[in-house]
Amino acid sequence: MPGRQSRRSVLATIAALPLSGALSACTGGGADSGSRSTSSTNTISTSGKRATHVTFWSALRGSQEVVDAFNRSQDRIRVDFQQVPSGGQGGYAKLSNAARAGNAPDIATIEYPQVPGFAIDGVARDITDLISAGLRAKLLPQALGLTTFEKRVFSLPLDIEPMVMHYRADLFREYGLEVPRTWDEFEDAARTVRSAARDRRLALFATDGAPQLASFAWQAGAQWFTTAGGAWNVSLTDAPTRRVAAYWQRLIDQDLVFVNPVESRQSDAQIGSGKVLARLSGAWDAGAQMKARPGQKGE
Repeated sequence: MPGRQSRRSVLATIAALPLSGALSACTGGGADSGSRSTSSTNTISTSGKRATHVTFWSALRGSQEVVDAFNRSQDRIRVDFQQVPSGGQGGYAKLSNAARAGNAPDIATIEYPQVPGFAIDGVARDITDLISAGLRAKLLPQALGLTTFEKRVFSLPLDIEPMVMHYRADLFREYGLEVPRTWDEFEDAARTVRSAARDRRLALFATDGAPQLASFAWQAGAQWFTTAGGAWNVSLTDAPTRRVAAYWQRLIDQDLVFVNPVESRQSDAQIGSGKVLARLSGAWDAGAQMKARPGQKGE
């Protein structure tokens, strides 16, 4: 891969390191821009040997606590942690600049969409030989696939969240709805809500919801991007994607869902006032938007 490598380049792994010797991928994160190191660079273990130091950058909340717990658990390896800002203008830019300067950390966390670019730029190391059969068996194949290109692994999946349906249990009871477990049942429930309450909908289709649409298509078996034949192949018109698009277009045409940006005051008002009974989003969103009426509890 193009790009300079050095002793301190990203992912210069240590065989004894029980953490991922790779640029770890995740689905998201956020933190402030402060940073602090967990230990000095001259730690001596209780055995009298100098501890191996590993630098770790991350924007994920809670990373400092994880590092502190790991450092307390043993004295052979010391992880020196630095909290970095999230996003392209924060931690990613800092990571790229550090890699070009030859002083990047040993380990860092990034999101899945950034893995190909970091691999192409030579920031992420090829760690295929470090992924044992036992470790590979423990990883979700879909997640590992997001960090593997041309059968070479450039990152170890750290986290992946399922898309879930948050719903108003009180309103489901009010309209006699069972929790839908298939997309056909979801459509039937949407029709029930539309018929029973003209000002309410089962859900909304987000006009700014590219990640949601991608998740629906992925569930249906779509594969928008591949690296087959040593080149990037992009297609958003495969059969699974067309089925998903037709499904949601039908719900939109029949006025079974609201259609507006999900990241908007309009959406917040619809959800907060009970005009939207269910929300399809990441598991991390639980409780963030589905506000029940006083005395009731949403699920």
